[in-house]
Amino acid sequence: MGKRRAARELALKFLYQSEFNQDDLEAQMGQFCERANAQAEIIEFTKTLVEKVFAQAEEIDIMLKKFSDHWALERMSMVDRNILRLGICELMFEASTPPKVVINEAVEIAKKFSTEDSPDFINGILDKVFKETDTSTVK
Repeated sequence: MGKRRAARELALKFLYQSEFNQDDLEAQMGQFCERANAQAEIIEFTKTLVEKVFAQAEEIDIMLKKFSDHWALERMSMVDRNILRLGICELMFEASTPPKVVINEAVEIAKKFSTEDSPDFINGILDKVFKETDTSTVK
């Protein structure tokens, strides 16, 4: 597994964990990264993703609601919701990865951590975000 995939998976795990406890996320992130026992490069990209998701949370959730075709955020599984948040974050606020790679990575992570229907669901939403927004000007 590549370093970026490992970082995305760690970011997903942290976002999932933070849904249960939103107190002192900075301290939680420090402890989480310590326990992850991953290379510094992986930890840094994990932190970058998580920080951007939290910093842009309102805008990310607006986009998620807009493109999820009548799916309330609360009705989505926590795993799918957080994979989508990471994907939208990368598409809109992290220029270092090509959009097609972002979408493919999200789909592959969904195959590993979510349900049988999740990869298609996630692919559809992220593809809409990519096609219907001018992500080149948002970053």
